Amino acid sequence: MLFSRLRKAALVVVAGLALAACQDAGVPKHMKPLPAKLKAKMEQLNMDPKAPIYIRSFKETSEFEVWKQRRDGTYGLLKTYSICKWSGKLGPKVKEGDRQAPEGFYTVKPGQMNPNSKYYLSFNIGFPNAYDDAWGRTGNSLMVHGACSSAGCYSMTDESAGEIYWLARDSFLGGQRSFEVNLYPFRMTPENMARHRNDPNMSFWQMLKDGNDHFEVTRKPPVVGVCDKRYVFNVDTSGKLNPTSACPTDMRVPEWLDAAVKQKQGRDQQVFLAMSSKLDGQDQVAAAKVDASKIDASKAAADFAARQASADAATVAAAPAAFATPVVVEGNAASMAIGGVPAPGMPLPVPSPVRLTAEPAAAPAAAEKKPGFWDKFKKRQPS
Repeated sequence: MLFSRLRKAALVVVAGLALAACQDAGVPKHMKPLPAKLKAKMEQLNMDPKAPIYIRSFKETSEFEVWKQRRDGTYGLLKTYSICKWSGKLGPKVKEGDRQAPEGFYTVKPGQMNPNSKYYLSFNIGFPNAYDDAWGRTGNSLMVHGACSSAGCYSMTDESAGEIYWLARDSFLGGQRSFEVNLYPFRMTPENMARHRNDPNMSFWQMLKDGNDHFEVTRKPPVVGVCDKRYVFNVDTSGKLNPTSACPTDMRVPEWLDAAVKQKQGRDQQVFLAMSSKLDGQDQVAAAKVDASKIDASKAAADFAARQASADAATVAAAPAAFATPVVVEGNAASMAIGGVPAPGMPLPVPSPVRLTAEPAAAPAAAEKKPGFWDKFKKRQPS
């Protein structure tokens, strides 16, 4: 009886799973519901399932964070995804074709969502933004998508891309008009800033850190603007921000926020200076070791050359005849031949052109030989 009941229960579970699979298979991928586990976590963090979202990412550690608004208005970290692939290196995207994944502050609206992407599901991050345009940076179709393949995009696994897409979809259904995507090279800590202190992008990254500091203080996405070809955050002004013109003279950050951000940045600066000093010392020690190794290598080479020269001198002294330099007489072909055959690679000598300018001296006439007895006898014989 017990076995029969267990068997029936198992059949019910299997049938339920099969029915759910069939139902899920008929739902377009962009309309699939969020996983139950993710919904349960929202409840634990006091988040409405359709509450607004905010995204941060960090290239260096390949992390992609989705934050969601709590019911008290602040944002909490819902989930961190691993970036499967991003292309290029640390630093902003500058021009079309540089295969750089962008860095900066971007806004995504419903029209940028792509349910029919070739890379599972995707959304366009909105590059170039007003800041990029102010600097003449070019590029298009920079996405967050699935398929784990990147040529300037932030690529996720299909599973991760699906969850991120569904979270964005639900936030739009809940009334969020756009969500912010803040793309950083690394976590904007003073320690990381010190590690990259000599990078040519440092001034750009310091500006990004300013925006990140605003979020760290308020736990709300910063309101981003652009004027004077730079990012500004949470500013109040009666004028309009123009990306390429000077910022309005009455532009201000709320006093309480400005004080809190500056207090944080003052603490960070102390850590940055201490860390930079430590790293500079380590660099100097490393450079000194490199210089010492070069000196040692040079000295070793000189010692080897001296020992080799000494050995060569000893060999010559032991058998001087073997190392004697043959004397070649100009114009003497025999001296340049071995056994009557020219030495390998040595041409037969030719008379010097200088010597051919004078007529050769005539050979002296041979002395006349006096006739002997037999000569006289031969002359007397009849012919």
